[in-house]
Amino acid sequence: FFRGMFSDSNFSYGIEPVGNGEVSVTLNQHDQGLCLCLPQVRRGQRTVQTETKYIELMIVNDYELFVQLRRSTSQTKIFAKSVVNMADLIYKEQLNTRIVLVAMETWSSENRIAIGDDALLTLRDFMKFRKESIKQRCDAVHLFSGRTFMSSRSEAAYIGGICSLTRGGGINEFGSVGPMAITLCQSLGQNIGMLRNKERTAAGGCRCPDPWLGCIMEDTGYYLPRKFSRCSIDEYLRFLQQGGGSCLFNKPTKLLDPPECGNGYVELGEECDCGSLVTFTLTLTDSFLCFLVSHFSVLQYELRGVTCRDGVNDCDIPETCTGDSSQCPHNVHKLDGYTCEGRCYGGRCKTRDGQCRTLWGYNSADRFCYEKLNSEGTEKGNCGPNPGGQGWVQCNKQDVLCGLLLCTNLTERLRTRMLDCDCLSSRGGHAVLDDGLDLGYVDDGTPCGPNMMCLERRCLPVPTFNLSSCPGSSTSRICSHHGTCSNEVKCICDPDYTGKDCSVFDPIPTPTPLEGPEKNKGPSGTNIIIGSVAGAILLAAIILGGTGWGFK
Repeated sequence: FFRGMFSDSNFSYGIEPVGNGEVSVTLNQHDQGLCLCLPQVRRGQRTVQTETKYIELMIVNDYELFVQLRRSTSQTKIFAKSVVNMADLIYKEQLNTRIVLVAMETWSSENRIAIGDDALLTLRDFMKFRKESIKQRCDAVHLFSGRTFMSSRSEAAYIGGICSLTRGGGINEFGSVGPMAITLCQSLGQNIGMLRNKERTAAGGCRCPDPWLGCIMEDTGYYLPRKFSRCSIDEYLRFLQQGGGSCLFNKPTKLLDPPECGNGYVELGEECDCGSLVTFTLTLTDSFLCFLVSHFSVLQYELRGVTCRDGVNDCDIPETCTGDSSQCPHNVHKLDGYTCEGRCYGGRCKTRDGQCRTLWGYNSADRFCYEKLNSEGTEKGNCGPNPGGQGWVQCNKQDVLCGLLLCTNLTERLRTRMLDCDCLSSRGGHAVLDDGLDLGYVDDGTPCGPNMMCLERRCLPVPTFNLSSCPGSSTSRICSHHGTCSNEVKCICDPDYTGKDCSVFDPIPTPTPLEGPEKNKGPSGTNIIIGSVAGAILLAAIILGGTGWGFK
């Protein structure tokens, strides 16, 4: 059977079998500019918006989906890949983000977890299964199910859970390729910090640029949306700027399928890969153009120590060029426990004031309020609901700063307008997300005393977090006093220092200006050559494109 997508300049066409031996063709209009693979003259400093992000995704197909697809492992794999590829087109076009399929598992004999009608319960069981049984390293694991859940939505996912072993995932119910691709866009969108648009759109706070088809983070109907609203895009960028999604800046090194020319990834056995959108042929062939891109870049490595990716907050670590590669090192952040305005945890600076400002627009209440209200164990102050679901847990005296988040002047609705928010008093409130997470409690990692941090509504000494230490570290120094310990428990050395423990003094040499004929042999001269070649190729492509010549 044929299944897939192709597009021209105005429309994208989906092809899939309809079950009676015939082929169904669906049509969607869209705008897409010409994408050329041209040499990048000089790599500039990157930002979270301009740098391409990569979601390394693993898909698990359940037994019901396997049955729906005629009990064929190969057909199930093709179907799942088609869904991911269609979602990837949307993310690439609008979010500068690629969805990269790195692994797949199909349950061809029976389900390995209980999959019921309750989507949230299934999600929790699936994420527990991921933590205990899936060893594949990836940014998110999503379940494709062959059943329909008893819910008004076709998916469930943890909001902001990307990169997390316990929250980086979602579940997606069965449909044809197009609807299921939009469902995947929605569930992955929640993983990267997006919220549902319905409530905000109705209130006039979020406008969709496509009123006919609607936007992706809204409820979908017969017509499939292809665009994210400005609200959703801003939420994604804010999520990245606040330190979320640090794993998305690392380019995949291994894909599900064997190395393939034209997929845009330089894999084993390839010197370059311009991608599949370079379709025109000139006297300079595609392979030679790739040769130029690959080999001219060797002549323009930046010096060691030049910043290629800024830190997004006090808990991030700026990445610098190594001097022997055209690639910016993969993204890391400070190890949990570093001090900032509060404490670093998961790449973000955790403070009660910051959490209050994000949710409500005001600062945290003073300690007296926490001691008075959270010790009562009522709706207005507590350390969580009782395990039986009835009533509230009283906070122990040492844990009051880790219970319900208490803020000043709570007279407005939740600033982010996420979902239903029940403001309980002028001090605290609950904000329960679709995934069951209540944002109304103090975040894990927030300081609650000298050398103390919150964890699951308890105030614990930092040493009980079992935070690892980098080489060259002791109680009084980290990385020999010349570096920062990263979340990978590796030292990121200061300029002029190197070694695993940053103990080796290795000053960065000052470049010597070239004179005479040698002047044009460096990066500037190379850039002139590359610019000339690129300009000639682009001009030829425009001329040939205008006359309809030169295209395959």
